[in-house]
Amino acid sequence: MRRLFVARLIQSLIVVLIVTTISFFVIRSAPGDPFSYDSANITPAIREHWRAQFGYDRPLPEQFARYVISAAHGQFGYSFQMHEPVSTALAQAIPRTLLLTGVALGLSFFLGLMIGVAQAARRGGWFDRISSSILIFFYSLPDFWGALMVLLVFAYWWPILPAGNIVDPVLHDYMSGWPAFVDRLRHLVLPAASLTLLTMAGISRYQRTAMLEILPSDFIRTARAKGLPERQIIWRHALRTALTPMVTMLGLLLPVLLGGALFVEKVFSWPGMGMLAANAIGARDYDLVTATVVVGSVMVIVGNVLADLLHVAIDPRIRE
Repeated sequence: MRRLFVARLIQSLIVVLIVTTISFFVIRSAPGDPFSYDSANITPAIREHWRAQFGYDRPLPEQFARYVISAAHGQFGYSFQMHEPVSTALAQAIPRTLLLTGVALGLSFFLGLMIGVAQAARRGGWFDRISSSILIFFYSLPDFWGALMVLLVFAYWWPILPAGNIVDPVLHDYMSGWPAFVDRLRHLVLPAASLTLLTMAGISRYQRTAMLEILPSDFIRTARAKGLPERQIIWRHALRTALTPMVTMLGLLLPVLLGGALFVEKVFSWPGMGMLAANAIGARDYDLVTATVVVGSVMVIVGNVLADLLHVAIDPRIRE
């Protein structure tokens, strides 16, 4: 087990280095630089001075070596768009993205698991057919279009929830205790619901398939022969065995959630990593774009390692 963990750690470091290399050179291959977007107010002489000051006039291999050394020490450069160090901007955005994706991931797995089990237990019934059609519809929606539809319905046509941001920009500072918590929760509902709807369908289909593979097993027939209640057979015996492939689904879902968060955060003005990256791309903020990609890859790798550890906890045979 220890050898497996060390091997995964080495693989993770290699992946992070590859992602850093690709993101570094791809963003710099685009026309312009961080000082090109405000050409009306910046003279060419000042622009060249800034390029020399921040090292953008040096060869790309030298820039890359300096960036890797700086990133290894926890310094990801300076954000010209945010007018602050990249590490400061990330420190504010990462917890917000983790909150959004964490809530969406928890709801997606809980609802998807419950629906998938119910579909498998009533295979071919009305609930299976209707719920499958509805979930496939949500699963087929593009992330940005689904988020826009949720925003349009529940913030404009039926204005019961805030249209965007993480809190009320005017009143939240004057709130305390329960009202402040409710305000933050109301702003979380729509973006979290959008991510949940877009990922829940895949989880439920995966869980349904896993359950249908387990239900014909010999130990399930033995449990039925002993006279155990069907509810106990489904939820205690079959579901426990069918959870093992769902852990694999957890590792595969993390990149999907982070990618979807980029569009959802932009639509709902949620100030997380997704919105930070989207704005940084438009402003050619090299260091900020590279850092968001690298941090996103680290978050995916950490999630996959946790999924592997959870897999070992569920299936002790892997420890051998």
